[in-house]
Amino acid sequence: MCANFKPITHLQILVLDLPPIPFVYEAEVFPSFLTPLLFKSTLGLEWRMVNFGLIPKWADDKDIAKHTYNARNETIMQKPSFSEAFNKCQFGVVAVTEFYESKYVNGRPQRWGVKRKDGKAFYLAALYEITRLASGEVIRSATLISMDAHKHEMMREFHEPRTDKRSVVVIPHSRLEKWLMLKQPDISPFIEGFPVEEFECFYCPKQRNNKNSPQIEIFDE
Repeated sequence: MCANFKPITHLQILVLDLPPIPFVYEAEVFPSFLTPLLFKSTLGLEWRMVNFGLIPKWADDKDIAKHTYNARNETIMQKPSFSEAFNKCQFGVVAVTEFYESKYVNGRPQRWGVKRKDGKAFYLAALYEITRLASGEVIRSATLISMDAHKHEMMREFHEPRTDKRSVVVIPHSRLEKWLMLKQPDISPFIEGFPVEEFECFYCPKQRNNKNSPQIEIFDE
């Protein structure tokens, strides 16, 4: 599952001919952080700041986001946290420079990154929600949709041995509009592993001075 990524940069936005992001956002994102989400409105492609971790309409506060930052495509339509947004086809993408996963080497976890070989940003399939909390605060939030990765040449190498192998769902650049304009809650045509030949993975140890990272103890050097 993906719990950490770097959002799209302003230069990558220009390369992909996307609208500019009109707000400041973190250079690296963890669960419960704010991050840009791209979606389709009547005005065209738009960015919104969302909480990474979906907060359903029935939630009392934001704490649930620590457990809802990934959603399995196999059960997304059945889980109470995601079913309402899914049935309403509230699909968007989180555009990223790279994302991070743990790879176990000699029994110890190492932090590795995945990015495109051509340096372009790419789109991670997301589901979003807009919720009014009991406090009256209105918050936008999103989860990344995941898929089985046991047969994916790159992603099956991540996560702890003998555990479930998962991958984010990458929406190809050429299919972005189709994804964002889905009117029926059937995402099966988009559930496919990203092309390994277009991506690369690399060793990316944590920065020891990043004391504020909630994932600081997950990855070993």
